[in-house]
Amino acid sequence: MTEKKHLLIVDDDPKITSLMAKFLSAYDYEVATAANGEAMFKYLLNNEVDLIVLDIMMPGDDGFEVCKKLRKTSDIPVIMLTAAGEDAERILGLELGADDYLTKPFNPHELLARLKAILRRAGPDSEAKEKQTPTKLVFEGWTLDKLLRRLLSPEDVEVTLTDGEYRLLEALAERPQQVLSRDQLLEITQSRQAGPFDRSIDVRISRLRQKIEEDPKSPKIIKTVRSGGYVLSTKVEKHA
Repeated sequence: MTEKKHLLIVDDDPKITSLMAKFLSAYDYEVATAANGEAMFKYLLNNEVDLIVLDIMMPGDDGFEVCKKLRKTSDIPVIMLTAAGEDAERILGLELGADDYLTKPFNPHELLARLKAILRRAGPDSEAKEKQTPTKLVFEGWTLDKLLRRLLSPEDVEVTLTDGEYRLLEALAERPQQVLSRDQLLEITQSRQAGPFDRSIDVRISRLRQKIEEDPKSPKIIKTVRSGGYVLSTKVEKHA
């Protein structure tokens, strides 16, 4: 039997957490809840979690601050719940390390589809596929290890990536010197289409540049193609 995936819902509204927990449990997930960031971190001390659903509006530390603190020590995937129509909230959440977002009110089936997509990419089926193909992508001294899902610098130091950042860099490195539009990158990394004001790809590209470029304002590795999208401009070597 496949081990159940462990989800943690962090929201101060007990009605919402109860409804989400009941819904997701029906799809064979193990679901826990926490009313705020403090309770979330206490829970994480003694429990392994595969994905966190994190609300922004909470007493004490809001979701932004909680996500920021979490990213200092963990790359657990995070789906943030944002207020309707607040594009700035979604962008900030992605900048702080969230992997995806949903706007309240949302259809629980959409939440289910998004968390499934994130967990599927990090699951055993994904690992099995990676074992059949080259597992290391090397460019400009950087090594993206697909088997361990980690990035090593030219100095052999691990650089922490969120799940969304990892998937985006992998998509570019698998297609070196090929221009990919924002819509293509969203489809490859999240299996969804961009909305009219969707900046999630741009935000993640900016974060990746901060981590791998000598000068993020004048990038040499991940370049912008006007009216086209983005391209990993260097050659990539593939190793087993």
